[in-house]
Amino acid sequence: MKSLPPLQRRIDHTLLRPDASLHDIRALCREAVEYGFACVCVNPIWVATCAQILSNTDVGVCSVIGFPLGCVTTSIKAAEASEMVRAGAGELDMVINLGALKSGDDSLVLADIRSVVQSADREVLVKVILECGLCTQAEVVKACHLSEQAGARYVKTSTGFGPRGATVEDVALMRNTVKDRLGVKASGGIRTLETAEALLAAGASRLGTSASVQIITALNPKDGRG
Repeated sequence: MKSLPPLQRRIDHTLLRPDASLHDIRALCREAVEYGFACVCVNPIWVATCAQILSNTDVGVCSVIGFPLGCVTTSIKAAEASEMVRAGAGELDMVINLGALKSGDDSLVLADIRSVVQSADREVLVKVILECGLCTQAEVVKACHLSEQAGARYVKTSTGFGPRGATVEDVALMRNTVKDRLGVKASGGIRTLETAEALLAAGASRLGTSASVQIITALNPKDGRG
């Protein structure tokens, strides 16, 4: 059986508050290196800064696309994705076109995701945020299939700005749908080690949280460092 990476390497250390300052971003990057997190997840304005700070480390940089509503046009998402890759992002978390999904316009949903995938370098990890709190189970299943068809590498539960965050039920449904073909990222409301472990047990491959240090410190009370 393939061994899983340690918990800290399955965490995206996240700061998406609109009032985040340069001081906050520098602290985020410092913590990510200190604790050995997989990447930092930041708004587009901070990608180049993070890429520069983290250039000689094994911590990646993730940016969000069409965030947090997913309601910009496909061409805007594609342009944003391309710019973020040029700025140094190795991962992109894009918000699905929820209106199109709920309207049954599968071709538009597919084109929207595919535009981001095709605008990114082949090595860039594209994750599709479904905002499960606004979807029925059937819509979550359909969105997972469309994400896979469009070439995305992950599906993700939520933005953290929607009606609720990740649940064990969301993760289990997504994992059951994509099997081992795609990764599943749980995000939103993950603030304790207990919650993190429950979501991983349900099938999450990656966790997005701003409480990363708190979670890792709870795992190893001495210091939590990787």
